[in-house]
Amino acid sequence: MGEGARRADEGLATNSLLSELASMDKSPKTLANARNLRRAETEAERRLWGYLRDRRLGGFKFRRQVPIPPYIADFVCMSHGFVVDVDGATHGDAHEVEYDERRTGFLISKGFSVHRVQNVDVLTNMLDVLDGILIVLKQQRQR
Repeated sequence: MGEGARRADEGLATNSLLSELASMDKSPKTLANARNLRRAETEAERRLWGYLRDRRLGGFKFRRQVPIPPYIADFVCMSHGFVVDVDGATHGDAHEVEYDERRTGFLISKGFSVHRVQNVDVLTNMLDVLDGILIVLKQQRQR
């Protein structure tokens, strides 16, 4: 098995986390919203997805625009319970900061860790963004 490739029983995310996510009520509206977000991705999300898809980053499997009701996570590595959120320019105002904190708290309460990156960093400093994601994932593997 390549680095990052894991058997089902080796994942760090607990089986209860995965089964809880599977059993969460994903309404047709939430699923349609996730589908629309995948179609209307930002330039930064599109570029980052190019590196995360198909286990391209260290062999870790990511999914994009994953419903974790009532929220939708930009990118999720389920085996590690790891969320990557790409934040745009509006995430600096007080309302957005409060929303992001509430959302992050919710995801943490469900067993996920959250790694935030800025659009501008994805667009201008991709290698550092990818290194940051890999560092966190590898640290989580060692838990």
